[in-house]
Amino acid sequence: MGRAEERRARQRGGRRAAPRRRRPAPAAGGKPAKSLIRRMFTWKKILGTFFGVCLLGILGFIGLYLYVDVPEGNAAAQQQSNVYKFSDGTILARKGEVNREIVDLSKVPRKVQLTFVAAENKSFYHDSGVDFRGTARGLINTLSGKGKQGGSTITQQYVKNYYLNQDQTVTRKLKELVISLKVDREKSKDDILAGYINTSYYGRNAYGIQAAAQAYYHVDAEDLSVAQGAYLAALLQAPSQYDWAVATKIGKRLVTQRWNYVLDNMVEEGWLSKSKRDGLHFPYPKEPKGAPGLGGQKGYLVELANQQLEQRLMAQEGLTQSQAENAVVDKGWTITLNIDRKKQAALEKAVKAQLTSKLDAKKRKVDGDIQAGAVSVDPKTGRVVALYGGQDYYRHYFDNATRRDYQPASTFKPVILAAALEQSATTQDGKPITASTLYDGTSRRPVVDHGTKVGFAPPNEDDANYDDITVQEAMNKSVNSVFAQMGVDVGMDKVMSTANKLGMDTKGMQAVPAQTLGSMGASPLEMAGIYATFANHGYKVTPTILKSAENKGRSVDVPNPVGGSVISRTAADTVTSVLTGVVDDGTASESVASNPLRDGQQVAGKTGTSDENKSAWFTGYTPTLVTSVGLFGEDPKTKAHVSMKGATGLLRPPGRINGGGYPAKIWAAYTFGVTDKASFDLNTTQGAAVEPTETPTFTHTPTQTPSQTPSSAPPTSQSPSQTPSQTPSQTPSQTPSQTPSHTPTTGPPTEPTTEDPLDPDGDLTP
Repeated sequence: MGRAEERRARQRGGRRAAPRRRRPAPAAGGKPAKSLIRRMFTWKKILGTFFGVCLLGILGFIGLYLYVDVPEGNAAAQQQSNVYKFSDGTILARKGEVNREIVDLSKVPRKVQLTFVAAENKSFYHDSGVDFRGTARGLINTLSGKGKQGGSTITQQYVKNYYLNQDQTVTRKLKELVISLKVDREKSKDDILAGYINTSYYGRNAYGIQAAAQAYYHVDAEDLSVAQGAYLAALLQAPSQYDWAVATKIGKRLVTQRWNYVLDNMVEEGWLSKSKRDGLHFPYPKEPKGAPGLGGQKGYLVELANQQLEQRLMAQEGLTQSQAENAVVDKGWTITLNIDRKKQAALEKAVKAQLTSKLDAKKRKVDGDIQAGAVSVDPKTGRVVALYGGQDYYRHYFDNATRRDYQPASTFKPVILAAALEQSATTQDGKPITASTLYDGTSRRPVVDHGTKVGFAPPNEDDANYDDITVQEAMNKSVNSVFAQMGVDVGMDKVMSTANKLGMDTKGMQAVPAQTLGSMGASPLEMAGIYATFANHGYKVTPTILKSAENKGRSVDVPNPVGGSVISRTAADTVTSVLTGVVDDGTASESVASNPLRDGQQVAGKTGTSDENKSAWFTGYTPTLVTSVGLFGEDPKTKAHVSMKGATGLLRPPGRINGGGYPAKIWAAYTFGVTDKASFDLNTTQGAAVEPTETPTFTHTPTQTPSQTPSSAPPTSQSPSQTPSQTPSQTPSQTPSQTPSHTPTTGPPTEPTTEDPLDPDGDLTP
């Protein structure tokens, strides 16, 4: 070992040095050679590649710019008739008469012009006609399948409306970009703005600002106020959703917010003074008129088909609502509906025979306030086979079959029972909630949650007291106090969750005890879907009117209306079993069970009459058909909800239109005329449809009250399994394995008020 090595060894404390890594062999000139990765990714190569890609992109865009010409635009020529067919292929309607009148921009007040700029594109007067960032975002979303495009300028929207179409493809978006740049160079901003407001779709079958001014305010475009112009500008984001005449509460709130947004932008840009803006009030639109060729029920059927097609395009192709409406209305679609011609005719006939023929607004003002809506669904397929939206689409534009602004009242009670059964809920004293469970039916009994009063004590109809009553009898008589307590026993959050799973739109609804009375809003379409899910043994049914839609060889995917199980079969079948008691021995017995056309048909259903008699319902079903019928009190001028008391000349106190009356009569006249006799296939041991194996026993004898007395004469015709219950000891739902449980009584019952035979419903607040 040499001296140098010994010295290094001593410095290392006698340890041997670790083997050194081999350095790359020196290159020419004595410098070490670089690794392969470092040789491939030098900063010069990265920078060169970047500039190369940019250069190729620029050259490509220049080539595209030179290649793509501005086509001959003719928005009116793009309009084609939509053809609507019944389920058997026969023609229902042909709609395609375009309501458009082009007006010169000079005929539109300047500040009204500016409302559109403020709404859509504040930089319109100094941009290049293209929002590159928004277009890039749209291209990326399209390529990644995320859908919605955003950030289009007024110029881009005009190009899309006038020169192109609403397709969401990369090719179309690139063409839109190039044509927009060229149009911005070739045309003045005023020409572009005029084209935009004259080609846009505003809803109500109105294309262009002149048609929109007439449709919404019955004035010419030149007579529009700033406030009205701001509303029309706000509409373009979602014409149908924002149309005040048919908008939901959410839609009305959104369009009001957007109207304010438009005016605030005008103030921000200096186009409107703050004092004038503060003095403007929301300009409520006039009553709409139906489109030509859509009289009677046709308009309601066509509008629902259009809405469901638009929803499919939004989900399938990523269109915004405005784009989807533009892509559907009068664009040459062939749309086949699930509507059965014979059932549709039968439903219209039943409404006329049982209700509208009895209305005479000249004799009784209240008769002019009555609106009817109905939806009929096949529970096995989810197809909407018949629909009644109102007396005439021309006379009442708002579809009563799909409106959600009236309370479903006691037709919500089966949802509470379904939640109790699904959750295996118990009463306050820990007893399972079943069809035979005993509850205190005292009117105005305070609802309690484990000894604490929750501040809710609903009255029963006419303040009738039922003392101790089974769940089956409480459903038959529609006893409010029982289901209010049951809702708290189950947990209102769980009740509302079950409602949502069954198909009710519960967004924005509070999970409070008052909802047990059906105080939320719901539509006949919605309620038909909920009950169809019961009829289909718990498998989710989403009622669908759209069977197929084709356009120039392109078809739209229509999903199966029947989905997976949302509640157990036992829970769903138990609800059905209990609801047969409502028909055979409850609030629907007189109109449905005793109907001579029934011929032993097994039926389940529930009546409902809302607070102040503003709505009345019957939603019922056989094994093969579910139909929800609703009557609504609506002032024809103000559209306010009003009472229906005294309509058709019902003058005997209380003179109410109840769910067991006209709604149930319409249902029976229609259903028994279009269905064949069938029996429910039920997997349950509970409820009125199940015969007991022996007489059940009670821990005590309930006081005899109207709850144990039939509300009407026994039905003239019943299937063997449908034995009406007359006393608690005779309720078929009380099998030996189900010992009735009892919630504590808070006070002695009072004498019940005599029940009116014309109004057997038990869900009204006096």
